[in-house]
Amino acid sequence: MVALQSAFRLSVFLAAITPVVSVTVRITPLGDSITGGPGCWRALLWQNLQKAGVTNTDFVGTQPSGGCAFSFDGEHEGHGGFKATGIVADKQLPGWLAYSRPDIVMMELGTNDVWSSLPTADIIASFGVLVDQMRAQKSTMRILVAQITPMNPGGCSTCNLPQKVVNLNTAIAAWGPGKSTTASPITVVDCWTGFNTATDFTDGVHPNDSGNAKLAKCWFEPLKAAIALVGGSALTTSVSK
Repeated sequence: MVALQSAFRLSVFLAAITPVVSVTVRITPLGDSITGGPGCWRALLWQNLQKAGVTNTDFVGTQPSGGCAFSFDGEHEGHGGFKATGIVADKQLPGWLAYSRPDIVMMELGTNDVWSSLPTADIIASFGVLVDQMRAQKSTMRILVAQITPMNPGGCSTCNLPQKVVNLNTAIAAWGPGKSTTASPITVVDCWTGFNTATDFTDGVHPNDSGNAKLAKCWFEPLKAAIALVGGSALTTSVSK
C-alpha cells in the first residue's frame, strides 16, 4: 500500500510538470546602414538576450556578422544606402527571406527614403508591400517595425529632416495596428524617443556607442516577447497542493 501511495504521489507530481518545448527562433534584422555596418546595437541586443536567458535564437540573413567589440550571432539583412521603396521596386526581399526563413523580422527602414525627400505615403505603401512579402514567406511571421531614429546631418539645414522623420513615425504608428493580424501581428517599436542627434550619433544619422546602447534597449522587450511567443521557453513546473 505504501508503495502504491508513493507511486500515486509521483504520478501526480509528474503530471503537474508542464513541459514547454523551446525551439530555436530565427530572426532577421532588416534595414539600412543603421542595421548593417557594423550595427553594433545588434551585438548589444544579442548579449542582453543571452544575459536574460533567452538563448533559443538564431539571427539570420545574407549579410555576415562582425566589426564589433566581441563575437556575437550577427547575420542580418542591413544594406547601406537602401530604401524601403527601392527594396520593393527591385523585388529584393522575397529572395532574402527564402534564404533566411525567419520566424521574426525586425524592420528598421525609411531613413534613406526620408533623406531622399520621398513622400511619407509612398514609404508607408512600401512597408505594406514588404509585410505582404513576409507573410507570403511565412503566414505566421511576427513583425517588429521601428519608428526610426531621429536624423539631423550636418550641411542639410534646409532639408527639414527632423520633421520628416516625425511625420513618418506618426504614420507608422497609425499604419501598424491596421496592418496587423492575429496570425501575423505587427508590433511598432519606438526607436525615436530618448535619442539626441547631437550626442547619440556620429554624424546626426548613424549611432555612436550611446546610440547603440539605446537602440539595443528599444528593441529588447519587444523582441524578447516575440521570441517567447514563437519559441516557448524551458521546462516550467507547477505543483498543486
